[in-house]
Amino acid sequence: MRFLILDTYYEEFLESIYAAEPDLEQRSYTEQWRFIMDLCFAVSDFYSSNLQKLGFVAEEVIFNCVPLQKQWANENGIKLRGGKGSFHLRKGFIPSFRSRPNKEWYYHVLKAQVAAFKPDILYIQDMNNTDPAFLSEMRSHARWIVGQIACPVMPGTDFGVYDLVLTSFPHFVDYFRDRDVPCEYQRMAFEPKILEKLGSRETEYEAVFVGGISPAHPERIELLEKVAASHPIEFWGYGVSELEADSPLRSAYRGKAWALDMYRILYSSRLALNHHITTAERYANNMRLYEATGVGTLLITDYKDNLGQLFEIGKEIVAYRSPEECLDLISYYLDHEQECKAIAKAGQERTLNEHTYSQRMRELLDIVERMLVRAPAR
Repeated sequence: MRFLILDTYYEEFLESIYAAEPDLEQRSYTEQWRFIMDLCFAVSDFYSSNLQKLGFVAEEVIFNCVPLQKQWANENGIKLRGGKGSFHLRKGFIPSFRSRPNKEWYYHVLKAQVAAFKPDILYIQDMNNTDPAFLSEMRSHARWIVGQIACPVMPGTDFGVYDLVLTSFPHFVDYFRDRDVPCEYQRMAFEPKILEKLGSRETEYEAVFVGGISPAHPERIELLEKVAASHPIEFWGYGVSELEADSPLRSAYRGKAWALDMYRILYSSRLALNHHITTAERYANNMRLYEATGVGTLLITDYKDNLGQLFEIGKEIVAYRSPEECLDLISYYLDHEQECKAIAKAGQERTLNEHTYSQRMRELLDIVERMLVRAPAR
């Protein structure tokens, strides 16, 4: 079985890569792709590498990475110049995928990639921003179209083209099924090879939060401001410009941290704070659950109904039900180092035993076998 996995990355992250490596876009497609994947951003090549270990053919495409896609086009004889220069890409230029009115060139290259790969499963990581019309057209090259979503659904998005949707939001399963879109629950995960890239462990930070704050995170902002007002927390992420001028989070802010930099911060911290986006509702599901525990740092997270199905609360992670309880837990575990380390170690063991991409890819294959292979293709 052949899997082609389509993803988009934060454009600011892509810009930072090429700014830091000025000669990167002159390298071959394979060299650029490998360089980016080795940074371990988001799900990186964690799907394809683990599917390959299981004996399948699998590749990832970052289809909003202009220099990378431009190089693939050059190497495969795809002309990028179209009417009125719509496909012309000048050196060093990364247009905004989500705001750019003319996305024609993205799909021009992507269609060629899908046609060349001939996947059994075309797997979409960014369902909100992948054109359904493009996916419908790709049915002549792909047997099944599968999507993954773990974020708010963009209003008006048409998901009817999907043969199957996977989500780490348990309540999204009914949302899609109610709209006659087959949907299954699949949890997020951690990739153990990240640990090989982190080196020796040295504690630099007491308590950290790495993530976003924006108008979509009002409860998170309230929580983090209360913590920052009384505890030595340090914050990396985006959205600081949205804060009030006197917010205590401003003095705790340390900048943005992507990919391996994010993992190194978590790895160098005594404890990591987590808080879910409002869309998660009553369910634990976000990446920080596995990123923090995976690197062996104590996770203090907001209580959710299904949290106990993922980790043993109090032994593998710690959970709070209110800002006040969160403050108490931070104080307690900063004052009780051995207990902090013991829970962090147990949490890491649970993640490495049950929450890796190797296990998730086996689960994915089980779902595909049950939902798609035994059913006729559309």
